[in-house]
Formats: sequence, C-alpha cells, structure tokens
Amino acid sequence: MFVRAGLSFVILVFGVASSVTVAEETSDKALTRFSGADVFDLEWASEPKISPNGRQIVYVRKRMDIMRDERQSRLWLVNSDGTNHQIVTGNDSNESAPVWSPQGDRIAYIGQSEAGANIYVYWLDSGKTARLTSLPQSPANLYWSSDGSQLAFTMLAPEKPPVLVKPPEKPDGAEWAEIPRITSQLKYESDGAGRLKPGFQQIYVLDAIGGSPRQLTTGAFHHLPELSWSPDGRSIVFAGNRNADWERAFRNSEVYRVNVASGEVSALTEQDGPDWLPQFSPNGKWIAYTGYADKVQAYQLNKLLVMAADGSSKRELLADFDYSVDTLQWNGNSSGLYFQYDKHGDSKIGFVSLSGNVRTVSDNVGGEAMGRPYGGGSFSVSNNNRIAFTYSTPYRPADLAVVAPSGKPCIITQLNEDLLAHRNLGKVEEVWYKSSFDQRDIQGWIVWPPDYDKNKSYPLLVENHGGPISNYGARFSPEIQLYASADYIVFYPNARGSTGYGEEFSNLLFNNYPGEDYQDVMDGVDELIKRGIAQEGNLFVTGGSAGGIMTAWMIGKNNRFRSAAVIKPVMNWVSKTLTADNYFAYADYRYPGQPWDNWETYMKFSPISLAGNIQTPTLVMVGTDDLRTPLSEAKQLYHALKIRDIDTLLVEIPGASHFIAKRPSQLVTKIDHILAWFERSRADKAD
Repeated sequence: MFVRAGLSFVILVFGVASSVTVAEETSDKALTRFSGADVFDLEWASEPKISPNGRQIVYVRKRMDIMRDERQSRLWLVNSDGTNHQIVTGNDSNESAPVWSPQGDRIAYIGQSEAGANIYVYWLDSGKTARLTSLPQSPANLYWSSDGSQLAFTMLAPEKPPVLVKPPEKPDGAEWAEIPRITSQLKYESDGAGRLKPGFQQIYVLDAIGGSPRQLTTGAFHHLPELSWSPDGRSIVFAGNRNADWERAFRNSEVYRVNVASGEVSALTEQDGPDWLPQFSPNGKWIAYTGYADKVQAYQLNKLLVMAADGSSKRELLADFDYSVDTLQWNGNSSGLYFQYDKHGDSKIGFVSLSGNVRTVSDNVGGEAMGRPYGGGSFSVSNNNRIAFTYSTPYRPADLAVVAPSGKPCIITQLNEDLLAHRNLGKVEEVWYKSSFDQRDIQGWIVWPPDYDKNKSYPLLVENHGGPISNYGARFSPEIQLYASADYIVFYPNARGSTGYGEEFSNLLFNNYPGEDYQDVMDGVDELIKRGIAQEGNLFVTGGSAGGIMTAWMIGKNNRFRSAAVIKPVMNWVSKTLTADNYFAYADYRYPGQPWDNWETYMKFSPISLAGNIQTPTLVMVGTDDLRTPLSEAKQLYHALKIRDIDTLLVEIPGASHFIAKRPSQLVTKIDHILAWFERSRADKAD
C-alpha cells in the first residue's frame, strides 16, 4: 500500500505561523522543472546551536558558489521565533563549528583565512570578532569550559616523517627529484584528504581571551573529536584508544578523563569495542556515552550508556531499543538525554529519562546530504530544553526548526523558497512490499516525474544506495529530482542491510554481501511492474559505491535492464581490500579471514566474477582521486566489458574523491552523463 509523503508542516517566520503543504505548492504545472543550473542556487542549514537561554540560534548556512565551484559555509544568527535573521561576520571565507559560551554572550567558531584555519570569538553585545589563535594545523571540535574562561579543542600534533636513508647533499641551485615518501603506519591515507600528515590528534586548551594553546594530552595516540568539560572545569572526558595495540585494535576505543591542571589521564571504560561521544551531565554526577561490545559482525547497534562521574555504576538506558543512537545531549536538569536515531528512512530526535522512559521529540531531521537522500542532520538543546535542529522534507533541503519539550516543531527559515517555490518537483511516495526470499517487509520510495500522466508509459530508474549499511529516506535529493525532471520514475529501496530496521535486519549482510539484498531490489521492481507503474523492457539502473556494487551485481545476474550506470564500484573484493584507504578494516567483519586465507569467498561475492554474464550497455564512472573504491576497481569492469565487446564507456571525474559530487559542477555532470547514457539506449530502441 502506498502512503503519500507530501508532508505538511508549520512554518513560523517573523512570529507568524502558517500552514504550508509543500507537495501541493510544487504541483502547479505552470512552474518550471528542477534543472542542473538550479543546483548552484541551493542553500541549506547545518550545525544549529541554540543559545543557553533558548532565544537565539547560530548556524552554518551553506550554499553552492557557482564562481568558485565549491560549497561555502557562513555563520548566521536568528531569533528562535524566526525574527532578526542576519549574517554574523560577513567575512568572505568559510566558517564552521559555532559554539555558545555558557553565559550566552560569545560565540566561538573556526574560520578560514589566508593564515589558515583558526579559532575566532564573536561578542554579541559589541558585534566585534577577534582571532584568538595563529595555529600551525587546523583546529577542530571546540568546547567551552563551564565558566566560559577556556576553550578545549583537538588538533594534529605533527611528528617527523620516517626516514630510511639520509639523502646526499644537494648542490646550491640544483633541481633534484623529491625524496622518497616512507610509510610505516597502518593507516596512512584517507579518501578526500589524501596522504595523512604524520602525527597524532591531541587535545589542547586555550584561554578564552587568546594566548598560546596548551597541549593537554600526549603520547602516540589519536584522541577522538567529542569532548566534554566537567561542570567544575577541572577535567575533560574524551574518547580515544590509548592502548599499546591501538593501531591494530582500531575498532576499540575507551572513554578517558584528563585532569586539566596536571594532564593525568585515567580510563573510565574497558569493554572491547568502541566507547565514544562522552557527555557530562550538568550536575556533574553522570557521564553518558555510546558504544557496544564488539561481536565481530557487519553491523552492531550503537548503545546509549551512562555511568557515574568516576566510571562506576555503568548501565544501558535503552536496552530494548533496536536502533543505533547518535548525538547525545543532556536536558537542563540532568534527568535524561536527547539523542538522534534513524527509523524506517526517517532521522528522529528522541528523549530518554534516567529511569528508562523514552519518547520521540521530532521526526524529519536532516536535509544536509545535498546529493542523494541519505540521513543525517543535527540538533542542539538549550538550558530550558528548547531544541533547534535541521528539518527536511522530500521537497526542501535543511531549514532550521525549533521545538519546545512538549510542543510541535516550527520551521523558522525558508532558505530555498526563492528557488524551489517556483519549481515543479517530483512527488515522493513511500512503498512497502514483501521479499520473495523470506517474506520480510521491504521499504522503498517512488519519485514521479513532474506532470505525471498515468496514461503514459515512463522508464523506471532504480537508484541503489551506498553503504551498504546505510539508508535512504523521504528526504530532499537534487540528484533524484534531476532524474524525475528528465521524465523517469525513480525507485530507491532500502534492501536488507539498510539501517533503521533493527540490528538483525542490517546484519543480514554479514558474510553474505551481495546476497539476498539483490533479490529485495528486484522484488521491488517486480512489484512496480505488477502495479502497472513500470514495464518490462523499460528498466534502467544506477547507484554509487555500494550502490555501484549492487548495480554491477544486478546486471551480472540478469539482462532485464536496458542500460546501467555503475558509479565508483567495488568489482573485486581482493583488490579492494588490499588497495583502498581502509584496506585493513574488512577481514572478518565483511568476510571470514584475510583474502589470502579465503580467496574463494572473496571472489564469490565480487561482481567481477559475473562480468562474463553482462549484456547490458554499461557506463562506468569514478573519481580519479578516489581512495575508497580506487580507479582500478572501475577499470576492471570497463576492461572486462571492452574485451567482451559489450557497449561501455568509462567516465573519470578529474580530481574527485569518493565523494564524487562534492563540487556542484561535479554533481551536475554526474547526473548529466548518466542521463545521456540512458537516453542513448532509449533512442536506440526508438530507432
């Protein structure tokens, strides 16, 4: 049964509430369709931080810059009722990570300038801004002490690169080749960042009126981003792995407490698995954190735990909650915690009391992905429990919303009304159907072309999500809307392995990927054909990353699709596992043992093993700087198809990492190439 997802919500701007149904607004046939040029005009809210008294919100307003071909971020400030919406500094440089001082009189943030990334403070009463630091590395993760006198942050403490031999002396003025790069670390590169600088992420403290930062932690250990000051300002809790075998036990982390005066560090947790996101309660009695005991499987729920401030009395708050918990924040009186989670393709804010009572505070958190309809989003809580968060619908990217403890969300910004109120967007509808393998309920979404005519026949475009342990939902997606604008019915399912349906459902891919998730996707296609929405012989398929794997797997398993676009795939689990930036992270969690111990299993689940079956015309696309699914993976598929004389094309996006659509022009050209490839197949049939 279909459930229409044309969401209604309350918009509160300048103190006046009005009811707006976005789906109805965007159905006017006089409006123009969403186009690639519109991508450059999109804006979205991110990182909303509500003031301690709940009266104002500072947030990162993001937009596409058509001249620089990049995503920009600037700080904006708005009252909680939507009034007095204004830019904070007006600087022509990126700004991020805003945090209110506990007194609500200052906002610290990270700003970019010719001097690099540094810490700045903005004073609300004077409107003045000061740069507090001149740092050699980029800072991250700012946190105020409870009295507002200090800031804590993380930053790389560099170390000298390893050297095996000393090079000979170079004559003055000589132009020699660069000296060799020596690698000795397990993790030495990261997709999107490239080769990592040698050193370790350490915690620093800085006087709130400036001065020299003091390094608080030491040692050859990385310290994770989330920090929390004790209310008395004497200590900070953080997550990290300070064990001797930290590099090999890379999935493990503990919660630690460091004395701000002495730098003495003590561990508060000890379970074998990740413990992270520690948060002191306002009264200083408790520390909340997330984590789980590692069972060595494909997916495990991130649990919400609480312990006394000294590390004793550990207990789980949501023992029967079958969804992963993320982004914790205590309420004002230390009686419970707000948290974020995904359920059935919807990101939500929940609340749980220390006694275990749980409720949902708001749905539809997100709208920050700005590519495909993934989850995410962010929120913050004031001292009086007013919540600011990013709110998304299938028809708008993230706006700011505010919700009181027992009220309904009010949308206080309309960042894209100047554009999207004048666009005829594709309607998004939810569909549930049964798996033919085991009769499980599978969820997906259909996006109809604007001006859909039920008497006409439209091609069906299947879009497979990445991860594979991730999820799509009823969220705004410029890529999906561009497909719909080109008169495709778009179907995107959450096959088994997707998150938000419980641990057992997500873990069905353990030692079995790709597996019956393939059948889940095809069952959805068959259901749409049965309902008369799609037609055999008019089917197209695409997907990126794990979605690229599934697309390659599908065309290797059947010849039902007229054309396919395989984006940044893994084709060979042996070569992927030994060449990607996270090469060390797969054994046992994805397939038993290392590739050389279990060659047959790794190849059994490699799409390249099906390359001899493929008859479908196939476009292959990848970024030249992709370290997660390296260029060589895409080339294996392209080369196999060329050898077999199957219609194929290799598209390489220069300078693109695994986030192939990071730059707005890359997002547009990605979709343009996929549609052009599909249209060629449609034209061939017409001829």
